[in-house]
Amino acid sequence: MKGAGEAGGGGAAGEAGERVARDAVARDDQDRVVSPLADADDRDIEGALRPKRLDEFVGQARVREQLGLVLTGAMRRGRAPDHVLLSGPPGLGKTTIAMIIAAELGVPLRITSGPVLERAGDLAAILSTLSQGEVIFIDEIHRVARPAEEMLYLAMEDFRVDVMIGKGPGATSIPLDIAPFTLVGATTRAGLLPAPLRDRFGFTAHLDFYEPAELGVIIRRSAGLLGVALRDDGADEIAGRSRGTPRIANRLLRRVRDYAEVRGDGVITKAAARAALELYEVDESGLDRLDRGVLSALVHRFGGGPVGLSTLAVAVGEESETVEVVAEPFLVRAGLIMRTPRGRVATPAAWEHLGLPPPEPGGPGWAAGPSRTGPPGDTLFG
Repeated sequence: MKGAGEAGGGGAAGEAGERVARDAVARDDQDRVVSPLADADDRDIEGALRPKRLDEFVGQARVREQLGLVLTGAMRRGRAPDHVLLSGPPGLGKTTIAMIIAAELGVPLRITSGPVLERAGDLAAILSTLSQGEVIFIDEIHRVARPAEEMLYLAMEDFRVDVMIGKGPGATSIPLDIAPFTLVGATTRAGLLPAPLRDRFGFTAHLDFYEPAELGVIIRRSAGLLGVALRDDGADEIAGRSRGTPRIANRLLRRVRDYAEVRGDGVITKAAARAALELYEVDESGLDRLDRGVLSALVHRFGGGPVGLSTLAVAVGEESETVEVVAEPFLVRAGLIMRTPRGRVATPAAWEHLGLPPPEPGGPGWAAGPSRTGPPGDTLFG
């Protein structure tokens, strides 16, 4: 058994290594035109494209209705709404909803992120300056450091923080009351949130991927704000390749706009959208070069699997973390691959996507797709 000192050092080193690997994967993902993560250009443009009110927000109908009741009820009582937790994949509108909450309440919005809050003092400095009813948004809240997280418990429940003065036996805790506020937390990995933190949110919502029709509405709205000439068939073509994510839809719209202006008459039609997205290697299902590389290696080199993650990553010339975090989530959701205890396996849909006949049922390389296994379970997503 490791000693306390050794275990502590190893834990810190492990966390640092995990953070470096996670940041490297994020950089790799942002280089893709179908990445759901925001790059610098996205952040600059998204501010102008975000809806400002709840009734302008497209999609997530159930969440909008529930959140509208929460906000309206709080305003009628003259109190700050319950704390709100938003979970779901990146690019679906969690930050936008936080901004809408502040706008609907008519209060300021303070924005920060989990990785920035490494010490309790970092959080105390923010909370102690909040005004009455202000909204604070913490993105990637599951990455808040433990000392700040423990302070957050008390602040969310009792609107108080304990500030430590001094060190060692002479340290003194001074309670500091803070103004009632509403915390909006966003996370892409709700399973990593500690139960005590999750339980302190009065309203929890999970954002789902968008339907192509909803993305079409978003694309048309964005085109109007950007002054882009867009036909309905062009909007539908972009929506079908946007992987159910508004951020990707808006990014593809900008890339197609460039193509239409440089190589066409400036009008985005179905033909222009298709030519542009073929140039950027985004196929009709929204798969890009990395996605197709993983499928091709799995089918052509390994007969459909099963094959281990590290072996598959070597075959496509990428790091294991990149394949697991960047490519796999969409491929699994699209029903093209499965994660099994023995490794990754291609489904019949993967063979068909590559223009190949699927293997015989029960034979080598056969993997029953979601329609053959019933509800998603450990076999499909484990």
